[in-house]
Amino acid sequence: MPTRHCVLPPGLARVTREFIVAEGRFAPGHLGELTQVIPFDLVDAVLDETRCVQRRLRDLPSRVGVYFLLAMCLFPEVGYRLVWHKLTAALTGVGIEVAEPTAKALRDLRRRLGAEPMKRVFETLAGPLAQPVTPGVRFGPFRMVSFDGCTSIKLPDTERNVEWFGPGSRGGYPMLELMTLVETGTRALIGAVFGTPSDGETSYARRLLHHLGPGMLVLWDKGFDANAFLAAVHDTGASFLGRLRANRRTPVLSRLTDGSYLSVIGTVPVRVVEAQITVAYDDCSFTNSYRLVTTLTDARRYPAPALVALYHQRWEHESAYFALRHTITDGRVLRSGDPVGVEQEMWALLALYQALRTVMVEAAESRPGTDPDRCGFTIAIQTARDLVVQAADVIKPDALGNRTTGVIGNRVLAGLLPHRRPRISTRKVRSPVSRYAERQDDGRPDTSRLVTDLDVTILEPDPDLPTVSHDDRHTPAADRRRQRVLDLLHAEPDRQWHTRDLARHLGDITLGTMYRQLDRWAVNGLIAKTGPATYSSPRTRSTLLPPAEIR
Repeated sequence: MPTRHCVLPPGLARVTREFIVAEGRFAPGHLGELTQVIPFDLVDAVLDETRCVQRRLRDLPSRVGVYFLLAMCLFPEVGYRLVWHKLTAALTGVGIEVAEPTAKALRDLRRRLGAEPMKRVFETLAGPLAQPVTPGVRFGPFRMVSFDGCTSIKLPDTERNVEWFGPGSRGGYPMLELMTLVETGTRALIGAVFGTPSDGETSYARRLLHHLGPGMLVLWDKGFDANAFLAAVHDTGASFLGRLRANRRTPVLSRLTDGSYLSVIGTVPVRVVEAQITVAYDDCSFTNSYRLVTTLTDARRYPAPALVALYHQRWEHESAYFALRHTITDGRVLRSGDPVGVEQEMWALLALYQALRTVMVEAAESRPGTDPDRCGFTIAIQTARDLVVQAADVIKPDALGNRTTGVIGNRVLAGLLPHRRPRISTRKVRSPVSRYAERQDDGRPDTSRLVTDLDVTILEPDPDLPTVSHDDRHTPAADRRRQRVLDLLHAEPDRQWHTRDLARHLGDITLGTMYRQLDRWAVNGLIAKTGPATYSSPRTRSTLLPPAEIR
């Protein structure tokens, strides 16, 4: 029978729309337009690989469970049942039979899936997003990436979470340690690991080193300058630029024309840049000093002021964490009361974040010359939430089967942020228990202020700074091991000394330590390596000149 439509009174209009979702019981399994980034076939493949596909077709299939977990992170302010209602809001009244699960049924769905499918989804999405020509993502030939940790993600104060992650400091919530490797130009996640805070940042960062390679420039803050970690990063073929701790002493091997100097940390030849930065705002100013270390040793190609300015890009990592902790979750405590649930929820949260970044970067690249950091994350997530409720653009391929700029991308482009303005404000490392807790005044303003002038001064090393490492600074020159070795080599310049012969002459060193030190000195050009474990006097004596005479 034909459908009968009532006549509407003047001033009203009837609007109808079409949308495509999965068939039958799989219909609630979607994430609005973000389903195009995390499509059905990807989720099905992940479930098949992890052996999490349901054995019989249930009211809540496993694929629906994956999208429910993502929606659970997209709507952190509501409970399980309300999250389900948002997934199914557009499906009621259109002839699709929708299940009405209880909160317990949805909790059991989470337990049935486990954490591994969400981890695989994230690992599939993770990686650099920008094309080589995208503005703001490269420094010369290098793609800029950064390491940083986050310890302010709060967990429910349950017995199982406290037993696994440890009690919160000063009676607060248990905390989770998150370590990520981020593409700074887009704030996209290349890799992520997390666990208990007691393991330390560098131990987590080591688990992400396999993502590094030639053509990458790694940025990091203080705390990542341990000898072993620098050597491990150097072995990946990636270059690095990071801050040194204040108590770190680096020998001056050669002074360069731009005020920086060549040095060595462990076995890695590096260049050290010391700078004093004065920032003026309103009628005030703030001065701070940076000491940077890098493997970009060519001062003509990479001048010191350019490296100091480049290091500021590391703070894009903080913007990524702000979006993750505050824009998505609004600073809320995670839902999960046990470690397995925490792991599952974290992988889902990271996958959701990466899906949003993917859409934002694609939108920026669709308009040539647009820097991805002008795309508003708040616009993207709010639009994504609207489209989930509407079940809109779940499947919307064009004639070639490729994704085009959708509703999220168009709204992001319509609301591009203005070009970045230099600003300064105080930095709060962690949230205090009391918002009124006193903090030390370091000269920076309490609220964000526009920078009116910025002066960068490269500081040359102290002429009295020793040319030896921190460990030898209190040892008399005649007794230093390196000088004693050089004296032996110069005494017989035509002899090829074997490592065990040198160790036998010194008498106060193990053979293993002698192997490592000779190899490091040879890499730095202090001695000449003539064969396997054999060394001789260097060809020139320039390395033995006083620091002031080295150029």
